[in-house]
Amino acid sequence: MNARVVPTVELGRRYAGELPELALPWQAAEVPVPRLLVLNEALAADLGLDPDWLRSDDGVGLLTGTRVPEGATPVAQAYAGHQFGGYSPRLGDGRALLLGELTDNAGRPRDLHLKGSGRTPFSRGGDGYAAVGPMLREYVVSEAMHALGIPTTRSLAVVATGRDVHREVVLPGAVLSRVASSHLRVGTFQYARATDDPALLRRLADHAIARHHPAAAETDHPHLALFEAVVAAQASLVAQWMLVGFVHGVMNTDNMTISGETIDYGPCAFIDAFDPATVFSSIDTAGRYAFGNQPVVAEWNLARFAEALLPLLADEQDEAVALAVASLERFREHYSEAWRGGMHAKLGLPAGLAADTASALVTDLVTLMQDNHVDHTSFFRGLGAAARGESGPARDLVLDLAAYDAWAERWLALSPDADRMDRVNPAYVPRNHLVEEALAAGTDGDLEPLGVLLDVLAAPYDVRPGLERFAEPAPDSFGRGYQTFCGT
Repeated sequence: MNARVVPTVELGRRYAGELPELALPWQAAEVPVPRLLVLNEALAADLGLDPDWLRSDDGVGLLTGTRVPEGATPVAQAYAGHQFGGYSPRLGDGRALLLGELTDNAGRPRDLHLKGSGRTPFSRGGDGYAAVGPMLREYVVSEAMHALGIPTTRSLAVVATGRDVHREVVLPGAVLSRVASSHLRVGTFQYARATDDPALLRRLADHAIARHHPAAAETDHPHLALFEAVVAAQASLVAQWMLVGFVHGVMNTDNMTISGETIDYGPCAFIDAFDPATVFSSIDTAGRYAFGNQPVVAEWNLARFAEALLPLLADEQDEAVALAVASLERFREHYSEAWRGGMHAKLGLPAGLAADTASALVTDLVTLMQDNHVDHTSFFRGLGAAARGESGPARDLVLDLAAYDAWAERWLALSPDADRMDRVNPAYVPRNHLVEEALAAGTDGDLEPLGVLLDVLAAPYDVRPGLERFAEPAPDSFGRGYQTFCGT
């Protein structure tokens, strides 16, 4: 029998090599009793990693950062950030490490990053560890977002460490391995700007252009074009969040990527009853990051990005500010266009419909949904059935039947495209009660509910028999005071 060939894993050092001022070499903490809980085989294959090898001792060592390939240099990344509006000049990877970059099957660079890998000099008094439940949450929700077609970091694996993690109670520890286009954040630029080193800021901006927005390099003003590209990417991203009812929960500037990917799934959740004031995060006591505030917060964060970029936009500050303001003003246009287009698709509206007719229809629908606290996911999916002549699934969710009937009469007169609606209105999202059920079981060692949930969420638009409970709103017993926690 031939001996098994151990694959060679090469991790690039582009970020650490090009931006050493923002990369502190560091090692992951040892893992007492590693146990692989969940592995994303499809993602592994796309990264050129052998799933069978990743299950081996060496593979699990890579996934925990305790056995890295020769030549690899894990680093803790430096960044600053506004957290709930307050500026912190030195945040950084307090419980995370960038192992390096891989190249996927399409030739694109991808960060391989750990979360929960132990203390670093950026830990600020924290223990640097993560618990099984929050890491499984990030795995579930990030992979659900990917299946929904929303730009996101992805989860490669969760490994239990065998180490107790002390929070309000003692919890089993875990490490998440995360994959991203990069981990460049608005906060990365804020940190570079605060060093008062124009050359570093320029190198960082050029690195971001080359990695994420190469078309900017071909313009007359590459750094302004970088800002405009990030504005457009974030406007599109947040519109997509709003269209599926996703609440990020902690939209600090260090949690906004330059790539336009969703990152850092801490106290995230999906709304059930439609309400713009919905807040799930236990630490968002003022509702700063409520569901309906997300577009406004994104624009605010981008203003902070603009402030960091000012030295690259013009020699004179007044001129730089004017350029930044003019570009930032396009955020609302980009967002409105993305959101309107998404709503038109969700309602199956025909092309060429008069703008005022479409706008009135959408505005009235949002009012109807809010006044009646309808279940967001079920209602839009039910409208697809209504477009086929089956009014019940959507109508039965509304208390004010007269208001619904009046609105539906106007909408149905436009002959909505039901097939198009089914392609954009998911039947399955990570319902909060189902996520909690899977996480509780997984924390106790039973991974079967997690596996079932992941299978359901991998095909969110395809209704399948036997999965009715995954499409239903939370039972009344789940309660209205549901809270999520960041896990630190």
